[in-house]
Parts: sequence; structure tokens; C-alpha cells
Amino acid sequence: MQTAANLMPIPGHIDPVPVPRSFVPRSDGRIDLLGLSLADLRMALETSQLEEKQAKLRAKQLWHWIYNRGATEFSAMTDISKTMHPWLEQRFVISRPNVVEAQVSTDGTRKWLLRSDDAQDYEMVFIPDADRGTLCVSSQVGCTLNCTFCHTGTMRLVRNLTPAEIVGQVMLARDSLGEWPSQPEGRMLTNIVMMGMGEPLYNFENVRDALKLVMDGAGLALSRRRITLSTSGVVPMMARAGAEIGVNLAVSLHAVTKEVRDEIVPLNRKYGIEELLQACADYPGTNNARRITFEYVMLKDKNDSDADAHELVRLLRKYELPAKVNLIPFNPWPGAVYECSTPERIKSFSSIVFAAGISAPVRTPRGRDIDAACGQLKTASEKKSRAQLDREAALA
Repeated sequence: MQTAANLMPIPGHIDPVPVPRSFVPRSDGRIDLLGLSLADLRMALETSQLEEKQAKLRAKQLWHWIYNRGATEFSAMTDISKTMHPWLEQRFVISRPNVVEAQVSTDGTRKWLLRSDDAQDYEMVFIPDADRGTLCVSSQVGCTLNCTFCHTGTMRLVRNLTPAEIVGQVMLARDSLGEWPSQPEGRMLTNIVMMGMGEPLYNFENVRDALKLVMDGAGLALSRRRITLSTSGVVPMMARAGAEIGVNLAVSLHAVTKEVRDEIVPLNRKYGIEELLQACADYPGTNNARRITFEYVMLKDKNDSDADAHELVRLLRKYELPAKVNLIPFNPWPGAVYECSTPERIKSFSSIVFAAGISAPVRTPRGRDIDAACGQLKTASEKKSRAQLDREAALA
């Protein structure tokens, strides 16, 4: 993915000019326009020898059709001359992620197994509710954090997803829901959480660039207040996330003591609880109307005691954090060494936090029957043979 054009300083009273950059073509020689900013679209056209004034106009038109109308074919772009359609088709393509498998849970949750052009698999999940629809977007193929309660954490990290692959998940969901052209109200997909596979702050630039496309009012037009970035606590990147993206923050806390968090979230050995909570306190824009969400998976006899609940309250008060605590019943997966806390234990934990004036709802597990619930994402390619997945894709 190309970022905004670098500017080369020129001596004298001459404005800086964009330096042409190489756009990496696909195997068919064409350049994928998905994931490109307006400046990059213009640069791609100029690189293909389109005259500067024409490139500026066509870039604006392409931007509108790609991100506002959801077009994937140049022939659909009615305000671009038909004589230019073949020129565009020869040089460019507007892609979507390749769908290997799509599943629907009994509760309406949808999960897609997606495959990149280099044959890497990743997943996304859509959770419909009465008042909202949330898309869980992946940022990496695999994960490097090795959180012991999380199935995704047992995968090796293969690579970061590109901006095109990240924003492509949102585009594909819009395709499936029939929500083009973009509109601010009355749509099913209302919220996005960077809470799929991977740690988004370990793929910061690509996540930032993709979310800028999602938030652009002339394109996908999703408000930053409806986007949440979830991190396990990559402290050095949290300030940049606040300054350069500015979306809601969710933190995978899951424990209140060093010993337990070191075990279940190994990143804690690098950035401890106190350092993490200070970074949360410094995150820009937080207030009682825009609280930080703390994710807390409930593990039987591990982090679910009344003492743990009281310590959680103490820590949040110490750092004066406007907070909401999402209590997540542990979602089982084959080989997991943990069990879910009992309903009585979860209720007691929640009551203690609520009594301190901190919201602590218990999240209802969604999509468990298709392994789409929190902590269960692990590409089906690791559960099925590639030949079987190819057969299923051919039948889809």
C-alpha cells in the first residue's frame, strides 16, 4: 500500500511536487485501486501517463465510485466517458477479498473466511443487534501475542494485512448487506471494532490508513465515535493511535495482578499494568461520554474472585479513568487450559464493579457455534485441508 505522496523540496520559489512512486502491480499487471487515498489514486493515474488535470478529475470520480458507491467495475461509473473504461480496465482493478467460506450462526452472527492473493487466510465477523451492527475486522494474518486464553493467539504471525485488505473487509460486509451507496443513517453496519485477528497497534500505519478511508465523510463515512480499536497494551503506540486515528479505545486487560496477567497476556511482561493504565489516562479525548472500554475475560479460579473485582475498581479509580468494563465469559476452544467462570461468580464480580459506579455489563457470547465468538477466531484453513476449502469455494 502506498502512503500519501512524499514531497521533494526544490530550491527557489517553486512549490514542492509529488515524486512518482512505483505502485506494485498484481500478477495480471494491473494496479489495485482499493485502499488508495485520493492522493494515491491521482498518483496512480499520473504514473500511468494520464495528464495531470485529467488525473485530478478522474481521481475524484474514482474515489466517489469506489468508497461511496461500492463500485467494482469501471463500466458502472456513469460520469466517466465510456471511451475511457477500456483504458482503466487494462491498467487497474478494484478488488474485494476472496471469500473461501461464509457461515451464519443460529444467533445471526456471520463469519467469513477470506483469502488474500498470496494465499493467506484471515477472518472477519459481523454481529447484528437490535440497535446496531458491529463488524469485527482483522489487522493481521495470525497473531504474535500468544495470549493463553485466546485461540487466535495459538497461531503464528504470518504478516500484516495491507490497508486494502483491512478496508476490503468493510467493503465486503457492505456488499453482503446491500448497503451501497454509503449513507449516514439507516444501515445495518453501524460500528467497527479492530478486534479480529491480530494486534492492530503492531500494524499501526496500515490500520491508520485504512481507518482514514472508513472515516472519510465523502466515502464510507463512518464516524470515529463508532469505531473502536482494541489493543492488548502496546503502550508506545497508544499515544500515536490517539493523535493520528482518534477512535475509541478498548484495552484487553483480563487481569489485575502482574502474576496472572503475565501468564494470560504475555505482553504484560514488557508493558506492565501500571504503565498501561497510565497510557490509558493519557489517551486524548476520553471523558464520561467517551469512556475507555476494558475487556475482561472471565476465567474460573484465575481472575474472577471478589478480591480481583475490588482491585480492578481500585486501579481504575487510582488513574481516574472514565471506564466501562466488558465482562466476557470465556469461550471454549479445543485444547484450552481454562474454564469459564460460573454464572454466579460472574454476577458477583459484576455487582462489585457496578457498586463502585463503573459500568460492568456481561457480554452475551455470540457466534459460538461457528467459532466466531471472542477469542475463538482461528482460520478454518488450520482445521480443514486446503483441498477441502478449495472445493467449498468452488461450490459457493
